[in-house]
Amino acid sequence: MIEENNEKVLILDFGSQYAQLIARRVRENNVFSEIVSHKITAEQIQKTNPKGIVLSGGPASVYVKNAPWCDEEIIKLRIPILGICYGMQLGCQMLGAAVKPTSTREYGRTVCTVNNESKLFKSLARDLAVWMSHGDQVVELPTEFESLAFTRNCPYAAVKHKKKAFYGVQFHPEVTHTPQGGQIIRNFLYEICGCKGDWKMHSYIEKSLGDIRKQVGDGRVVCGLSGGVDSAVATALIHKAIGNHLSCIFIDNGLLRNYEAEEVIKTFKDNFTIDLHVINAQNRFLDKLKGMTDPERKRKVIGHEFIEIFKEEAKKISGARFLAQGTLYPDVIESIPAHGGPTVTIKSHHNVGGLPAELGFELVEPLRFLFKDEVRKIGEELGLPEELVWRHPFPGPGLAIRIIGEVTTQRLEILRNADKIVIEEIRKAGIYRSIAQCFAVLLPLSTVGVMGDERSYENIIAIRAVETTDFMTADWYRIPHDVLGIISNRIINEVKGVNRVVYDISTKPPSTIEWE
Repeated sequence: MIEENNEKVLILDFGSQYAQLIARRVRENNVFSEIVSHKITAEQIQKTNPKGIVLSGGPASVYVKNAPWCDEEIIKLRIPILGICYGMQLGCQMLGAAVKPTSTREYGRTVCTVNNESKLFKSLARDLAVWMSHGDQVVELPTEFESLAFTRNCPYAAVKHKKKAFYGVQFHPEVTHTPQGGQIIRNFLYEICGCKGDWKMHSYIEKSLGDIRKQVGDGRVVCGLSGGVDSAVATALIHKAIGNHLSCIFIDNGLLRNYEAEEVIKTFKDNFTIDLHVINAQNRFLDKLKGMTDPERKRKVIGHEFIEIFKEEAKKISGARFLAQGTLYPDVIESIPAHGGPTVTIKSHHNVGGLPAELGFELVEPLRFLFKDEVRKIGEELGLPEELVWRHPFPGPGLAIRIIGEVTTQRLEILRNADKIVIEEIRKAGIYRSIAQCFAVLLPLSTVGVMGDERSYENIIAIRAVETTDFMTADWYRIPHDVLGIISNRIINEVKGVNRVVYDISTKPPSTIEWE
């Protein structure tokens, strides 16, 4: 957890798809943020002593029955509040304003005109490009409110209460489509909440080391290594805290990328003096996956088998009482709805599950409150190799969910060879670090082709590359056409069984980054 004297901003989640972005924007300004349920009480908030509160957006209308509501005593606290979209409407309605459906909805970019000086818009131009996404809006303000800004279709695009430290914006300052949104959030944090900005990676590391030592004591921690940046940084952090009281288990499930198992073993032997257990379990996993095509079943079977093998090996480690995982904040948010509502689980996450209960271990998750870019900063601070810190994310179930359909030895070989070429060529082109994640996918389709003078009927490889900072939203990356040409040509010529390569140009949302 975070030190009590650290500055903190709480984000009350009303089901917004952008709640994670709000948290990111706050942290970018060196202030710690935490997403909590909208059901949190005023009393609970007071105990955490936040510097500010943000009421997120949400898909509901504040005036309908069973709309998500918050404790009305929160508005009465002497803590600055920023309401965004639904959060603005909710706060305004609680304070006597009228909210109704609009005759003309606003979706997308529009111009917002600031008509009243305030701390919220300090150092900003009078006309701002903002991102709107609403069908309801405040239509009538009590005299206790001031209007701060308007758009062509929204008379109250931003407001403030004259007596209470409540501010509201109808637009979304947290998204990149509001270019000055970061400054608006910064103004809220520094000009209104009085934050000083004490959220730094170095101080987080020092606090984490103390927390780990306090939690573990003289006990032994077992960590499951995957070779990715998350488990690597968690391992490095825990090892720095407790030294030889850490044992690591690396399970080669046969679903890794080309030479990945060898690289993982070499990396951790070269950089750490750790009790490392390497388990070759390729045949066990492939046997379990035989004939299976449903992606969620594949995830669950792989997760279950991982637990079984991990249990077998962990029992051999004397004195093991704690289990370390590289769980990140997005893993927690996507697997367990922060707002407590009926959000659909998009996909189950490898790190968030029943492993601690299965083993009877206490969980150690030093990265649980961090986003991916923050984890990389910690990795750099700890001196981990650049190629490890900046390795593209790789899913826990491995290539099994990048093979659409049944996983077989032959199909794994095809995908490994294609994926190797993709990574080699984007590295050669000098764009690996510019891309957040890039990989090949093997489709369950065959297409007609001509190779030499013969007709072929072979597999399709799809290439997926995205740019993102938080992995909550993502845009497809514009790999130069000549680089794509080289990739396609090499895959078709060098990978036996492939005669067609396609490029995925979908965004998240509506698509996910992984295909399964």
